[in-house]
Amino acid sequence: MERKKFLKQGIIGLSSIVAVPVTLVYCKKNDSSDVEIGDGCTLSPAETKGPFPIKTPSQLVLANIKSDRVGVAVLINLILQNKNNNCAPKQGLFVDVWHCDKDGNYSEYGGSGMQPTDFRDAHFLRGRQSTDVNGQVSFLSIYPGWYHGRAPHIHIEILSSSGASLLVTQIAFPEKVSTEIYASSLYSSRGQADTSNGGDNVFSDSLANELATITGNIVDGYTLTKTIVVNA
Repeated sequence: MERKKFLKQGIIGLSSIVAVPVTLVYCKKNDSSDVEIGDGCTLSPAETKGPFPIKTPSQLVLANIKSDRVGVAVLINLILQNKNNNCAPKQGLFVDVWHCDKDGNYSEYGGSGMQPTDFRDAHFLRGRQSTDVNGQVSFLSIYPGWYHGRAPHIHIEILSSSGASLLVTQIAFPEKVSTEIYASSLYSSRGQADTSNGGDNVFSDSLANELATITGNIVDGYTLTKTIVVNA
């Protein structure tokens, strides 16, 4: 299925999705130099879960995490590789994803100084999937907004099949794409993000390993691709 058609179907209420194949870059040793090659051979940085982690991830086994949120469509393609097995794809890992909506609000939280708007009874933009034989999961979502002090981002937690946490990390967005989206009609009321990737306290020392690849456009939607490497 074409990406454009896929994303447009998601906007009108797609209930389940199938992972879209992407090019995998496997980590391996160069036989002549014994040096790791490829862009997926470095362990992904460990980061904080932040103040708004998923409370009941096992109840949110969803591929379409958009719910009732409005925004520019994003297909999130994540590839999980196992550092302990020459960075080969890892099947059967749980991947939890969560991020804010276009207005910078998280579901499952609110009514406090950090987030005055109360969404404690809502569960949008959160979900869990299990990696396939290619180590891949896909989520249909929207482009996240921003909130004070943070650059646009997505939270990720990787867990083993038994539920043990292997890694908590975050994904950053190219600033050029964010600037264009935040100037569009759905996002423009909040203006541009007040924090750059370089000025963000999470990404400032690890941006090269946390920046996603983004393709697409505002009309048809975007595809985010990111390889995450864990010790599994």
